[in-house]
Amino acid sequence: MAKYSYEQKHEAVLGVIEKGLSFSAAGEIVGVSKWNVQKWVRLYNEHGVEGLVRKNGTYDGQFKISVIEYMHANHLSVIETTAKFGIPSHSTVQKWERIYYEEGRDALFRDNRGRAKISGEKKPKKSKLNKNFEEDLIAECQRLRMENAYLKKLNALVQERVQRENGKK
Repeated sequence: MAKYSYEQKHEAVLGVIEKGLSFSAAGEIVGVSKWNVQKWVRLYNEHGVEGLVRKNGTYDGQFKISVIEYMHANHLSVIETTAKFGIPSHSTVQKWERIYYEEGRDALFRDNRGRAKISGEKKPKKSKLNKNFEEDLIAECQRLRMENAYLKKLNALVQERVQRENGKK
């Protein structure tokens, strides 16, 4: 569900456009910040009523590149660009721009959503312990296993002896 309903957005936009309210005043009536009202008015002016309906979706790399290059060619802000292309969040365009400059155009064609996929077999973890300490732990583990095996054998012999004595009587 969207954070703000279509009715809230439409009421705020009509307050600004038709009633001549300030962004802050329209925001107070609806209970939102003036920044949200500004964004909604831009979307409404650019796309009409359709701009107020939240759209979620994925964008291909070519679209991302065209958005970034259009923004730079026309000297638009990120917020103006999101309104122009009907992208729900300005942070999306900011992220595309950062990737465009830091990693290059081709990086926008990758789908980086979700957790990174683990390819191949898992690599064994390297021990962070001191080598001597690790050898000592292994030796202690072997000693404890031998002790455990000895006690099990002793217990079995004792039980066998008890059964023999109970059988004779």
